[in-house]
Amino acid sequence: MADSLVGSEIIKIAAEVSELKKQGEAISNLTIGDFDPSQFPIPEDLRDQINLAYKKGFTNYPPNDGVALLREALHEFTLERHQLDYPAADYIISGGSRPLIYSCFLTLIDKGDKVVFPIPSWNNNHYCHFTGAEMVMVPTTVENNFMPTASELEGTLSGAVLLALCSPLNPTGTMFSAEELAKICDLVLAENAKRKEGEKPLYLMYDQIYSLLTFGNHKHVNPVTLRPAMRPYTIFIDGASKGFASTGVRVGWGFGPAKIIAKMRSIISHMGAWAPTPEQNAVAAFLRETEQVDQFLGDFRFKVQRSLDTLYKGIKSLKEQGYPVDAIAPMGAIYLTVKIDIQGRTTGDGEVIQNSMEVNSYLIKKAKLALVPFSAFGNEPSSAWFRASIGGCSLQDIEQLLPRLKAALDKLV
Repeated sequence: MADSLVGSEIIKIAAEVSELKKQGEAISNLTIGDFDPSQFPIPEDLRDQINLAYKKGFTNYPPNDGVALLREALHEFTLERHQLDYPAADYIISGGSRPLIYSCFLTLIDKGDKVVFPIPSWNNNHYCHFTGAEMVMVPTTVENNFMPTASELEGTLSGAVLLALCSPLNPTGTMFSAEELAKICDLVLAENAKRKEGEKPLYLMYDQIYSLLTFGNHKHVNPVTLRPAMRPYTIFIDGASKGFASTGVRVGWGFGPAKIIAKMRSIISHMGAWAPTPEQNAVAAFLRETEQVDQFLGDFRFKVQRSLDTLYKGIKSLKEQGYPVDAIAPMGAIYLTVKIDIQGRTTGDGEVIQNSMEVNSYLIKKAKLALVPFSAFGNEPSSAWFRASIGGCSLQDIEQLLPRLKAALDKLV
């Protein structure tokens, strides 16, 4: 398994950019789904609560099931924000959301079990590799904002054990509508109704780590609120990392059917993948400061959307000028879906750009701009679509990269 494990393409690109920066290159890095603390700091109240927790000496091992205060706070927070009523006992805490996803796969999947997920999507292929799952990757279309539809998923779920979905979606920054997600839930319920006694159910892992970052009239929706009958089959993945710009704080949480959560909890305890005790106590205190949470989220959403809109409008302006680019209007998360359709074009050095990785390499060299090709998320290398993450850039960076992109496109034949 280890010999055949494929490394993260995103991390490879980020490492290339970091090396160029060490050499003095000024590159707009739109690769990693992280935040520059100088642009997007964590909430002051959360920072103060973390410092206070250390001063109080909360430096021992956390409880296996997570700090009780945090699980109770999450029950209240999730009920208020998402209208999901899960008791504190049905929550699991981990060091970010990755251990939750991994433990979910380990709990549900035996070697050869079928896992269905749309492409583009983040990391499902790697978790399938870890568990020996049979991957069923469902291509999506730009017409549906690269979100999977019920009609695309229909016919893929027979015999499957897990359907992995995410909204707002990494890498696209697009979201499910209530209507489309409800149709998908109906497919899951219909499939489970066909299963015989003793046969594994079809579960839905629903990653909503970006649920607090939505813009305009776009509202986050979830399977259990839309279809209460989905409750026995849905495992939620969530955390503080994205909604509170707190990727390094490492507090993630999941919730769902008690039996599944108990098994995930046991796996995480053997991994030792707990969130640190001080941070757990701090997040518990912060989540109950409703006014401060709302104030932070309002300011944070405004800054994220401003950056996304600036990049979106800049790309659309280039398209109107006849350049081979496009973008999908941002709906949520910190990502913009960008099209750079220059495969087959020739550079000033006489080289023909063959695939999306070469497109990205050209942009890094000539536009001082780094993106992530959709090929890193399961799509073909011929795809002209890319993920742009604005979390690591200032608004000024984004404004300044657009003329450089235009100049780099002008150099192509």
